Amino acid sequence: MANSFRKSDCINDVNDGIKDLYHDSVAEVVPQPPNTPPDGSYDEHDKKDMHRMGKKQELRLMCNARNFRRMSTLSFTSLIMASWEFVLISNLYGLIDGGLAGLFWSFLWTAIGFGFVIASLAEMASMAPTSGGQYHWVSEFAPPQHQKFLSYIVGWVSTLSWQAGTASGSFLTGTIIQGMITVNNPDYVPQNWHGTLLIFSMVIILYVANTWTAEWLPDIQNVLMIFHIFGFLAVVVVLWILGPHPPARAVFFEFQDFGGWSSIGLSLMVGRISAIFCLICSDSAAHMSEEVKNAGIVVPRSMMWSYMINGTLGFITLTTLLFSIPDVEAAIDDPTGYPFLWVFQQSMPTRGTNALTIIVLVLVIASNISFNASTSRQTYAFARDKGLPFSDWIAHVHPKLKIPANSVALTCLITVLLSLINLGSYEAFNAIISLQLVALMFSYVMSIGCVLVKRIQDPKSLPDARWSLGRTGPAINTIAICYALFTFFWCFWPIEAAVTPETFNWAVLIFVATLIWSLIMYFVSGRKVCDGPVISVEGFLAERRLFA
Repeated sequence: MANSFRKSDCINDVNDGIKDLYHDSVAEVVPQPPNTPPDGSYDEHDKKDMHRMGKKQELRLMCNARNFRRMSTLSFTSLIMASWEFVLISNLYGLIDGGLAGLFWSFLWTAIGFGFVIASLAEMASMAPTSGGQYHWVSEFAPPQHQKFLSYIVGWVSTLSWQAGTASGSFLTGTIIQGMITVNNPDYVPQNWHGTLLIFSMVIILYVANTWTAEWLPDIQNVLMIFHIFGFLAVVVVLWILGPHPPARAVFFEFQDFGGWSSIGLSLMVGRISAIFCLICSDSAAHMSEEVKNAGIVVPRSMMWSYMINGTLGFITLTTLLFSIPDVEAAIDDPTGYPFLWVFQQSMPTRGTNALTIIVLVLVIASNISFNASTSRQTYAFARDKGLPFSDWIAHVHPKLKIPANSVALTCLITVLLSLINLGSYEAFNAIISLQLVALMFSYVMSIGCVLVKRIQDPKSLPDARWSLGRTGPAINTIAICYALFTFFWCFWPIEAAVTPETFNWAVLIFVATLIWSLIMYFVSGRKVCDGPVISVEGFLAERRLFA
């Protein structure tokens, strides 16, 4: 698969010069959209992409160029994925349903399968580098008679997915802090309202970082990327040297089922949600496209490189962690709720546990800051196309900061409102944040499915992709859809066979409710006010045909 990427990139690089000559000749006679920055103010490729998609450059330009460059975009995406950090944080389900060997092998084949999904998304990000992401791609590539409807539904599902993901990040940092308090004070009894207040404190950090320090966000991301790498080395080295190590046979070949399923195979399918959670969100770079210089090539490359880098670091961390868990049941039953804190305590004194946990906590907070930025841009883009209530307010760009400040504030407010659910029911709050994975898989299936249909029915109508899958595109798209559908199905299963209100996976109800709500909104107002991004694209194509 990697070889096909390199060949296609070479072909595209050769063709780019020929295509640029054509586009330049067209640009001389095709009128530019209003408020287009003057020539030379940002990359010519970015200008052409925005013109083709019927959008104007509203977001931040620094020194007459877009804010994010190659390294800062890679850092941004890698920090959002935070795979090695989430290997430590989100392994509970995998240990319950599969044990050491189950978590090891499910991560390995999940990483391979999910690679096809990321490759498909990366190509679409090259075709249409826009903050809208999946809903925009559906609007461009879906059959004409279904474009408006499908784009609107995917827009709502995708928006709620990213909003739920932002809330889950703040929830994780809050509960990790509660876990640290438990480690240092065994008499401490965690309360839901404690966690909610900690979420509030996290939201304040997110708001300040994404509003008043947004100008320095790319530079901050580069510094945190270094911390991301050195934090990984610190955790891995300490666990290999000081951790208690089970035999290799236990890690690679001893599967366990603590969920009470009828077979190990079924248990493995349910438990692989831990591996999925560690490998998502590489597509976050797509939602920052309108702030990335030379986005048509930098964004897809950042998506692929961040996936490979984080997947590798995550795999090494997972192997290290599994070789540091001699007693799976004890790790699962740790009062902190986080098996990695049990592992840290078995490997070093409390001071060492605190030090390593603080490293993980800081990096997860950094991931949350990036996640909030990506979520606010996706929400801003959907509002810009009139997909949300109060769209004009949400899509407003601050005249001085040049960021969607209202969308940032709304994202923080939604996190606060969702965290209030935690006061009444921990399970209900978990149900809300579980929407993230299900809705994300749905948006992947819809967007990749639409581009595959377009690729088969009318391949010449697809936009130019400077990062292309080439001849392997149909096969990779097909595998990606099958894998995303398979993952979508298993995301609805509960963690244990004996279902109780506490163990039931409420994602199915939340997802159905989301679909019903989006349908109601579509027929009440969406079909009247939201034409979808494809109208802007068709306007450009009509102009090009007129002046060609």
